[in-house]
Parts: sequence; C-alpha cells; structure tokens
Amino acid sequence: KKLGLSFIYAARAVVISILLVMPKTELTLYLFAAAMGVLWLSTVPLTNMVVAQIFGIRYMATLYGFVFVSHQLGSFLGVWLGGFLYDMTGTYDLVWYAGVVLGLVAALVHLPIDEKPLARLSAASVERSGNVTSQ
Repeated sequence: KKLGLSFIYAARAVVISILLVMPKTELTLYLFAAAMGVLWLSTVPLTNMVVAQIFGIRYMATLYGFVFVSHQLGSFLGVWLGGFLYDMTGTYDLVWYAGVVLGLVAALVHLPIDEKPLARLSAASVERSGNVTSQ
C-alpha cells in the first residue's frame, strides 16, 4: 500500500513534468488530462487501507474524516496560493513546479510508513505509580 501511494504521487510529479516540457497541443492536454484523471483519486482507497491497517477499523470513520478534512484544507490552500502566485507573477509556472516538488515529497514521505498495526492495550489499569499496564 505504501509503495502504491509512493508510486502514484511520483507518477503525478512525472506527468506534470512531462506536461511542462512538451509542446502544448490538443493531444498533449488530452493525454495529460487522462493520466491525471487516472492518478488523481487513486490514492483514496490505498490511504483508507493504510489507515485501517495501522489503526484498525473501529474508528475508521473518524480517522478518515481527519484525512479527508486535511486534504480539503490542502486543496483550499493550493487553489488560493495558485491564484495568489498567478496574481504576483502573471503565470502559473511556479504552481506547476510546486506540484512536481510536492508530488516527489509525498512519494518520499510515504516510503517509511510502518504498516504494522499499532499495539493496543486490551484492558488497561493504572497502578498507583501512574504506570499503565495491560492485563
């Protein structure tokens, strides 16, 4: 799962990089749109699977809610920053370059994910000293 996520984020960066160097033709834009369409939401199932595997499914709705909200905040900031940079520079070039960099960073960040489930305490009791022990 983590390798799949890393691949998808790296592939997005590669596709954007190819768009930046290719001549801007109708075919180029259709191919870019098709590739990004395939890659764009393909992270959702894998992200769900990683969260469920690490944290379990008991609180899956809550945990995925946090993931979803963080993605939406990132989307808002990305759109706002894209508009801001366009207003400042008159071009979207910095936005495209940032997309490539962020895609590569996302690919690298996912590689060290430890997919093992977190250890859980079955029935925790607190001793007088304040230590938590499992029974």
